[in-house]
Amino acid sequence: MKKTYVLALLLVAFTFSSYAQVELTDDFESYTLDPISAQAPQWRPWSGVDGGADDANVVDDEANSGLQSVLIPGNVLTDLILLVPSAPTSGMYTIQFQAFIPTGKSGYFNMQAALTPEGTAWNQALMGGNVFFNCDGASGGLGTIDESPAGQECTISAASFAYPEDQWFKVDCVYDLDAQTWDMYIDDIQFFFAQPFAFNTQVFIELAGLDFYSASANNQMFIDDVVMGPNITAGTNDVEANKFSVYPNPVKDMLNIKSVSAIDNVTVYDILGKVVLQENPGKISPAINMSGLASGSYLVKVTIGNTSKTVKVLK
Repeated sequence: MKKTYVLALLLVAFTFSSYAQVELTDDFESYTLDPISAQAPQWRPWSGVDGGADDANVVDDEANSGLQSVLIPGNVLTDLILLVPSAPTSGMYTIQFQAFIPTGKSGYFNMQAALTPEGTAWNQALMGGNVFFNCDGASGGLGTIDESPAGQECTISAASFAYPEDQWFKVDCVYDLDAQTWDMYIDDIQFFFAQPFAFNTQVFIELAGLDFYSASANNQMFIDDVVMGPNITAGTNDVEANKFSVYPNPVKDMLNIKSVSAIDNVTVYDILGKVVLQENPGKISPAINMSGLASGSYLVKVTIGNTSKTVKVLK
């Protein structure tokens, strides 16, 4: 009990220092490997039926942190909405998530601009882009905002972007609700700027959520580590160290840290908060040897300049 309590305090402290403007986070670690909607009020299937045919499952096949994520597959029609709790109507708002799309597979999401009452099927309110990853199934690593008519997808693109296959990458959607435009970043690289919300005749009412949908049988998109809130600035937020990722997790021997800037310090804590490993790499994308540590949970604090971020790593 004491070890768990200390670890919980550490995680809470690091979370508050890193995400000062956050409204909601979700890393899927507290759920069972079942449909997500009945386990969390911020997730809702399009049909409105928790655990229905279009609900998405929590899985342990892939994870950006911890052991679990949620999967939007293509072999069964899945349509899952991530609700924005406050449903804001003005100001700036960011929705951030980690995504994993295996080589050759596809993914999709869009923004929904009006809420539908609970207990009923969702009313289509698509705005803010039809975002496809590998839209035609033959363009792995290429994403597009698609403007094609229904039934003719992948023929008209408003903008395109690159994303890495078979590894986790961060997506930031930054919405200017007053101007009704949005920007998108992949791993802190901005690909879209001031794209209009406009889609068909839909009128913007509120930032209701993101819709993750099985747009084709080729779909296989894992989602993890959701963070959302007002005034979070993608790429330059409170923790510049967000510009890194660690893998593999769980780790066996070498923990790789992928970064865009030189990492000054890496400190590893055990569940009691004791420092068990410390290195000063002073270079971009270092590897940390954790082979000498026992199996268990660790907190890895990465410092870049005068900013730090801590991630949980399993061994």
